[in-house]
Amino acid sequence: MLAKGAADEFIAALSAGEIAAVLDDWSMQARADQWPPEGAADGAPWFIWLVLGGRGAGKTRTGAQWVRGLALGEPGFANRPVGRIALVGETAADVRDVMIEGVSGILAAHGRDERPLWEPSRRRLEWPNGAIAQVFSAEDPESLRGPQFECAWLDEFAKWKRAQEVFDMLQFGLRLGERPRQLITTTPRPSALLARLMEDRRTALTRASTYANAAHLAPAFIETIVGRYAGTRLGRQELEGEIVEEGGDALWTRAMIEAARAPKAPPLRRIVVAVDPPASSSGRADKCGLVAAGLDHDGYLYVLEDASLPSARPAKWARAAAACARRHEADCIVAEVNQGGEMVAAVIAEADAGLVVKQVRATRGKYLRAAPVAQLYEQGRVRHVGAFPALEDEMCAFGPDGLPGRRSPDRLDALVWAITALALARRAPEPHVRRV
Repeated sequence: MLAKGAADEFIAALSAGEIAAVLDDWSMQARADQWPPEGAADGAPWFIWLVLGGRGAGKTRTGAQWVRGLALGEPGFANRPVGRIALVGETAADVRDVMIEGVSGILAAHGRDERPLWEPSRRRLEWPNGAIAQVFSAEDPESLRGPQFECAWLDEFAKWKRAQEVFDMLQFGLRLGERPRQLITTTPRPSALLARLMEDRRTALTRASTYANAAHLAPAFIETIVGRYAGTRLGRQELEGEIVEEGGDALWTRAMIEAARAPKAPPLRRIVVAVDPPASSSGRADKCGLVAAGLDHDGYLYVLEDASLPSARPAKWARAAAACARRHEADCIVAEVNQGGEMVAAVIAEADAGLVVKQVRATRGKYLRAAPVAQLYEQGRVRHVGAFPALEDEMCAFGPDGLPGRRSPDRLDALVWAITALALARRAPEPHVRRV
């Protein structure tokens, strides 16, 4: 890669025609996630290329250039022109307006002398070399019964109401050529079918966030939309291209948490930092849960920061806890001592001898301790100042059996201790208080 100065000189030396050629060369513009992958997860040739991306991440351009490369038989896409291609969108209008005629669509991806003939009445594109792409709507699975193809592009797959039926019908039609395959481009949503495709050994998965394509988006979009939704469930899905799920029996729902967003906290009469120390400092140990929260004069609670950190030696997490307490001018640190006993207070004292430590000991299971805190969320008494994706993922996955995979809910434990100390402590015996 050329250094910036050398790149500027190189560009300045190009003629207008050479610059136009560069701009028309997709191989020089495409990001790594927009170029066809070499193989699936197991190294074998992929059958499905699954592109998960945020809004404006360049998914449509990726699909359009892929179809162009197939139809023209360009290196990196196909060894020869692919003769029969299926284009499937949520509706026929979506295929026309976005996939074909859109600003990043198939027609825009071609140079003037190579552009296919678009016949809307026949719902098909035909290239000068005879390659044909047919249009199908995901509203009509039966329309895919009969036609056959070498390749297919499926756009905004996660939005399809009858995704399983359409996908099944398409698979029976992918029976031409040496290597039938399909590209799926979508902003993800929780979907059992999408989850299965992601786990399939013949799927090649690439991801792209909105930020990756920021150079091609309006600055105002980045400043306002990204700034407003970054970190929220909607932002993680629509901007980061993440699948944001929740457990069916979880104590918290995404809707509860989104309803609890607050831009800032009012004056607070009490602030605590809760720490759930790891049992050891080994690489396999649990994380250190570390959450700051406060209580206002009207009895509302505000989660201020999730400062949790990976498993670490006691001195490191104690310094992190002390720093968090200083940042928020906390009244005390609430520390679970089931694992470390007196050691917990001692290491915090080494980090900052002026801090007050409330030692709490768990006498009930995690679910029973968390349930009253979840009830406060249901009552609308808790607010999140900003977004805490990792903490919120634990909250929305935590059910009667804990977290999936028997993971420890370290961030959630710290949250529960903080809220309990601020709002629920009077319902239980007062914890032992020690000044260190």
